[in-house]
Amino acid sequence: MLTMVGLTPAEDRSEIAFFDVETTIPFRVGQGYAILEFGSILVCPKKLVELKNYSVLVRPANLNLITPRSVKCNGIKREDVESALTFADIADTVYDILHGRIWAGHNILKFDCPRIREAFAEIGRDPPEPKGTIDSLALLTQRFGRRAGDMKMATLATYFGLGNQTHRSLDDVRMNIEVLKYCATVLFLESSLPDELIENSVTTTTPETSSRRRRTIKKSPLQSPTDQQTGENMTTIPILSFVSSAEAQTDPFDMSTLRNEIAPEVLQSDVPMEEEQNQQSETVASEGTGDQEGFMELDKISVSSIRATHVPLYDGSQTMKLQLFLGDRPLQLHCPRLKVRFGINGKFMDKAGRRRLNFVIDLYPSLCNVLQECDSAAQTISVDSGSGSDWNPLVIPMKGFLNCPTARIHIPTELNGDIDRYAAEIHQKEFSGATATQKLISSNPKAEEIESLLNPRTVLDAFLSLEPYDYQQRAGIRLVARKLVIH
Repeated sequence: MLTMVGLTPAEDRSEIAFFDVETTIPFRVGQGYAILEFGSILVCPKKLVELKNYSVLVRPANLNLITPRSVKCNGIKREDVESALTFADIADTVYDILHGRIWAGHNILKFDCPRIREAFAEIGRDPPEPKGTIDSLALLTQRFGRRAGDMKMATLATYFGLGNQTHRSLDDVRMNIEVLKYCATVLFLESSLPDELIENSVTTTTPETSSRRRRTIKKSPLQSPTDQQTGENMTTIPILSFVSSAEAQTDPFDMSTLRNEIAPEVLQSDVPMEEEQNQQSETVASEGTGDQEGFMELDKISVSSIRATHVPLYDGSQTMKLQLFLGDRPLQLHCPRLKVRFGINGKFMDKAGRRRLNFVIDLYPSLCNVLQECDSAAQTISVDSGSGSDWNPLVIPMKGFLNCPTARIHIPTELNGDIDRYAAEIHQKEFSGATATQKLISSNPKAEEIESLLNPRTVLDAFLSLEPYDYQQRAGIRLVARKLVIH
């Protein structure tokens, strides 16, 4: 159960602490995670060789949190941890491994770091603090580009022929280190090739990739990153003392310079669900919203008929996407008389520089039941297909409010190059006695128009599509507005 190799309280904190946690998977809204396994490897920052390792199974306070869905993800069963140590039992060792060292791992800023902080908070102890952090998901997405697909660890390992990801802590850490070595080697070799050869052989990198490989990496002091869940500052350090100036400029394996370049962008990725991008680059408005065809009334939906399945991204495509159905029909909803709780939030930008607009609505019981069933069906398929992404619930409980669940509705961006227009039809409902009519305000509204119409307590009818996504270790369902009718 417990593996510990050569670990003693260390005065030298120069090693990089690669680590990974395996957890239970929440099965209801608002439920947290419980750590089932912790694994870490201390690595020499100059050679990326393993110096010490530690792994341990952890018994959660509530063994009922280990569901079949959780076992499906990481293989850790209830009987595996019944006699294991609790997190309180291993807290001293975990603290000694992590505190004052540089932390590294895949998607640790959004998942593993918050889980460590939560675990220490639950036992009433201050968490360990890092010197700095290296999140290989963000780092490789920027430096290596999208050539390896969705940049999940399993996908990267397959890309380099490193075998299958086991979703066990120590194995995943070792795989993470090997992936970094392979990526660094490729980038090192490409830095010696003519640009035209790189561009011809790597077609999925970002446009600036070639010029980046030619640039000398500039050193810059790190800003203090913020923990992705708690918002607490995580102190960082400047260029590591064990790397000379010459090495910092020329060594492609130097993790400190990569950390300096990636850190500001990692911080910007700490955003709510609205900033997540679908696996396609943009959202395109569906056709025919004006006649309301294909949008289903809530009172005609049986939640037992809702299902999720993978379908081809387009005709003949080998790439699959997750889609929700009601029986054999793609599920789209007509939701009358929704009340806006929070108006337009547009502080984030898409890749084209357009503001990403969304707003929050209150959910009445029938809509809440449908959305929760959609969420459950999609998450089950996502987990069963091997995704290890952190699931963002579609229904958002409101703290401080009883029985007032909410959801976020997104306004799709237009693909015509205009940075200020969006692809949802906006109508105004007008009443004349007992007769109600709809007047089209705009089929491609500007951001200012949408902001002026969608204020708190505004009542509207919404025609919504449900779009599952799984991007950069986060997954969930988006509600996308195709047509809004303002009362």
